[in-house]
Amino acid sequence: MDSFFLYLLTGANPRFQNIATEYYDLILQCNLIATIHRSNPAMAKDTVLIVEDDAALNEMLRFVLDRNGFSAMQSEDAQAADQCIARQIPDLVLLDWMLPGVSGIDYARKLKAHPLTADIPIIMVTAKGEEEDKVRGLDHGADDYVTKPFSNNELMARVRAAIRRVKPQRSGEAMSFENIHIDPESHTLQIGGKVVDIGTKEFQLLYLFLRKPERVYNRTQLLDQVWGKDSYVDERTVDVYIRRLRTVLEQNGHKNLIKTVRGVGYRLAAA
Repeated sequence: MDSFFLYLLTGANPRFQNIATEYYDLILQCNLIATIHRSNPAMAKDTVLIVEDDAALNEMLRFVLDRNGFSAMQSEDAQAADQCIARQIPDLVLLDWMLPGVSGIDYARKLKAHPLTADIPIIMVTAKGEEEDKVRGLDHGADDYVTKPFSNNELMARVRAAIRRVKPQRSGEAMSFENIHIDPESHTLQIGGKVVDIGTKEFQLLYLFLRKPERVYNRTQLLDQVWGKDSYVDERTVDVYIRRLRTVLEQNGHKNLIKTVRGVGYRLAAA
């Protein structure tokens, strides 16, 4: 992204804030579309954005991520991180608290406020180990918190867990239920041998239900699993997508597959 627009986006000149924001949105949207079209979901590595001003630690994190099967993007501050995001939307951000310029806390808040980056999990990596610091980091957008010095194995476990939470369908295999066949790698749904057109969120909801038939999910659990933690989506949004999912299923011979459990949430009726 042009450094001039990045400069405007930081708020240095409020008169041009809207112009810079629209430009940033366009870059992100174009990048997102390009990434979808050129990637193979079955083979693509999860991408982790490192935002760390300590060059030695930044390089060490890149090495550890690479050894554990991740693709890493490296940046030393919020501005460089914006440039990375403009090229590719990451699957997770490892974010240092004490950054030059915009702090990690402020940058986490900025990412969570933008619709195209709001669902990206953020792990705060910092020397600030007091309980109040951890609470502050989590309250301002971090999904997890790792204190320096840390175990590389523990950090990688936390990275994998955070990505699984927001992309549960990516870690699963194709499965069948009655005459329904769903494949998360190719993002295809077949009912009675016919390919069915279905939205992304509806697909993720159905896959979640099919993984554990008869389990009851409340709205908060569905939001965390499908939209991601700290996505700032109203719980009633779940009801809207459940209705859409039911419509797709009813049009293909499954009228009462998704049941409402009054006062609790929703479940898939296995019988």
